[in-house]
Amino acid sequence: MKPDVALILCRFLFDGAALFLWGASAYLSALVPAELARWTDRRLGTPIRVAVVLLAATTAVLIPVRTATIGEGWPDALSPELLQSTLLETSIGQAWIIQATLTALLLIVMFASPARYRLGGRALCAGLLLAGLTISGHAAMNGGWLRTVHRLNDAVHLLAAGAWIGALAPVLVILHGLNDEQRQRDARVALMRFSTAGHVAVALVLLSGVANTFLIVGGFPLDWSLDYQRLLCIKLVLVALMIALALANRYVFVPRLGRGRSLTALAWATRAEIFLSFCVVALVAWFGTLQPT
Repeated sequence: MKPDVALILCRFLFDGAALFLWGASAYLSALVPAELARWTDRRLGTPIRVAVVLLAATTAVLIPVRTATIGEGWPDALSPELLQSTLLETSIGQAWIIQATLTALLLIVMFASPARYRLGGRALCAGLLLAGLTISGHAAMNGGWLRTVHRLNDAVHLLAAGAWIGALAPVLVILHGLNDEQRQRDARVALMRFSTAGHVAVALVLLSGVANTFLIVGGFPLDWSLDYQRLLCIKLVLVALMIALALANRYVFVPRLGRGRSLTALAWATRAEIFLSFCVVALVAWFGTLQPT
């Protein structure tokens, strides 16, 4: 595997895990009734642990992989001089130090903190990890005040996207609670709260996404001779499909939950959103390593 491909894979695994942990944890801690939140969190125990392991593993290998891409391939990945230079003299290194610190804090929260603090602590650490991604990459391409604006906008974009797509997994679990008389009422409350918050999250994703496109590309991504702009357009199509599914869920399937197969249709539409979100994260991991113009 070439270093460039390894970097894309690391970005995909890290970003996907952070988005999931942030969105799922924030949704469960803020919008889901407490008893249902604990039940859902237990059901998601394995995916959550896998996500934490992925965050730790990708963080551990990221600096050698980055050094290999900056240098002349894998032989440079473990060069002490190049590793030190990447770590201490680049924005990539600064971002990694913050990422490693927050990942260590997340591990402490997950495995060494009192149970009552884990859900909120997990949401906080994952949210900060997402915001920390703006320190390097395209969000840092501008100078002066525009760099600050770009980073803030990118942070809003990442957090809003995570609040939307990261919450889909617990929503899918909560849908099963509609078949349980003990949890049915709380499940309906949680789903309606997600629907309301989802409107805000999707609006923020769209507005911040448009702003990011203009900040990075300088206009609409119409130059398809560039891989970055071509992949960005594919991402926009997938996001449009996700929004269409979300609208169908809210305004077609949810009002009909008491009728026939609407619950099955809602579950399948939610699974389709999750699949599309994986594709979107993969595309972002790819074109985030490319030159936009």
